[in-house]
Amino acid sequence: MAKTNDKTDRPDSGRTQKEKFNRSLRIFDYVWLYRWKFILSFIILTISSLVFLVLLQLPGEALNVISGKGKYDLTVSEIFTLLAVLLIIQAPLSFFRVRLQAEVSEKAMGSLRKDLYGKILHLQIPFFERTRVGEITSRITNDITQIQGVFSLTLAEFLRQLIILTGAIIFILITMTKLALVSLAIFPVVVVAAMFFGRYVRKMTKARQEQLATSNVIVEESLSSIATVKAYTNEEFERARYGHSIDETVRISLKTASARGLFSAFIVTVMFGSLFYIIYRAVLLVQAGALPEGDLFSFVIFTALIGGSIASLGNFYGEIVSALGASDRVVEILDSEETEGANAGAMEVLPQGSSSKTTATQAVDISTPAAVEGHIHYENVRFNYPTRPDVQVLKGINLKIKPGEKVALVGASGSGKSTIMKLLLRFYPISEGRITVDGKNIEDFDLHHFRENLALVPQEVLLFGGSIRENIAYGALGATEEAIREAAQKANALEFIEKFPEGFDTVVGDRGVQLSGGQRQRVAIARAILKDPAVLLLDEATSSLDAESERVVQEALNRLMEGRTSIIIAHRLATIREVDRIYVIENGQIVEQGTHEELSDIMGGAYSALARLQFQAE
Repeated sequence: MAKTNDKTDRPDSGRTQKEKFNRSLRIFDYVWLYRWKFILSFIILTISSLVFLVLLQLPGEALNVISGKGKYDLTVSEIFTLLAVLLIIQAPLSFFRVRLQAEVSEKAMGSLRKDLYGKILHLQIPFFERTRVGEITSRITNDITQIQGVFSLTLAEFLRQLIILTGAIIFILITMTKLALVSLAIFPVVVVAAMFFGRYVRKMTKARQEQLATSNVIVEESLSSIATVKAYTNEEFERARYGHSIDETVRISLKTASARGLFSAFIVTVMFGSLFYIIYRAVLLVQAGALPEGDLFSFVIFTALIGGSIASLGNFYGEIVSALGASDRVVEILDSEETEGANAGAMEVLPQGSSSKTTATQAVDISTPAAVEGHIHYENVRFNYPTRPDVQVLKGINLKIKPGEKVALVGASGSGKSTIMKLLLRFYPISEGRITVDGKNIEDFDLHHFRENLALVPQEVLLFGGSIRENIAYGALGATEEAIREAAQKANALEFIEKFPEGFDTVVGDRGVQLSGGQRQRVAIARAILKDPAVLLLDEATSSLDAESERVVQEALNRLMEGRTSIIIAHRLATIREVDRIYVIENGQIVEQGTHEELSDIMGGAYSALARLQFQAE
């Protein structure tokens, strides 16, 4: 299976690294919704870090008091009493800081997850054709988890280490100026190195996330089609395919780890080599009587703090830039302009609770919600799929359907039948021509309310993993128990449902695997009955069923089609003998139209040839 390469199709493929970096910072908009708690947590963090620095200074001062060189008018007992008081103060500060940061990160990332999922739901069908489900799942899970880790822990620790580093440097500058200057000489070198390595680590981490998303795609596909995998005994092939992808992930991770390891080695060599030299100089000053023993003790502690802080800052910086890479991938979706049309009811994605009002774009005059009558007219409709712009699928389709009529589309696979139906559902924008419903261009309807008037019963029904009741109620979420039961009865589904011990509460399993094909079809029909649509779309709804199941399902379909405008795609011509009109599609064009009898009488016609083949075989 070839790996899908969609990078060139992405909306940000022409952006510079600086633009991507600036865009990734948009994630902070979600944290800013809780800015007062966020700011308060960092005020507490600052106070806590300063208290920590004072705590570390006190033992050295105690040594100075013992040797008679104390700087403050304090006894040893008073110093340790102060130390105990500061420890007591430190505990609640740490608790409230962690609690506030957890609240901000959980709520902010919760809002981000909801907005991201909502945005994905409103993206156009071509996005899902180009982007595999595993990659989308990886963005909602792995990427946001990585971002959340930064806001819940890494960012706070980064600032904490920065405060400790700054405070320690100020302390030794004031108390031990000569020694401090040697320490500060290495600081700019480390900062420049951190910036260089950080940029590289960010690039490699983003590559790792993308490769991991590819691995998730393989898992998603193989588990979704596990029956096919087992039927063709391709377990080892799938295992090898996943293993190869994971190996690539490991390779990228190790390459990233090597860069981080080199940075750590650089820090250890330069930083701690310098520290040992500085400590050596400090010992000489103590021997000469120019530095109290307590100050030497404090200096060792604070220089170790400086070295540890710089090393930690390098690691935390790497985690932050890695999260910015994940943020870039998430914001790429949030900023995507591939949402369904301006009047699709799709909302502009902004952080929940932001001051900007979230409103649907009013680019066209949206009609008020109203049930359509079902008068459908295709006017010279031409269409190319966005992913295949060089292939024209429909080549000037013209057809009319009156309210309440039953119309069938027949033709070979790939002739354009399903595309005609998808365009009515507004899954894709029409290349040329237009489709009108009740004399109005379908693009001028509010998409949400327009689709409320349509119901689709596909050939391959994939149910949700909940109960039968939940799957039927999906057609009308507020339906009563009585309405659900009546819909099941009309769909010829009530009998088999009541045979289950749990009845309507029976869990159908992932994609409905616990039910047979005929049972799934009848649940889908019950869902459509409950929706009570003005226009019914049947996409080869019985072609994959056995004769008995087809008979039961066809009875339910006939009941469903009563009084509704119906468009039927069928391979079995016996199921469409009674429709009002049949359109024969070949290579994206209508080549014949008429009733079953009229088309059957055309000698040498496409429909009559197809009918002879099927009915003779039967």
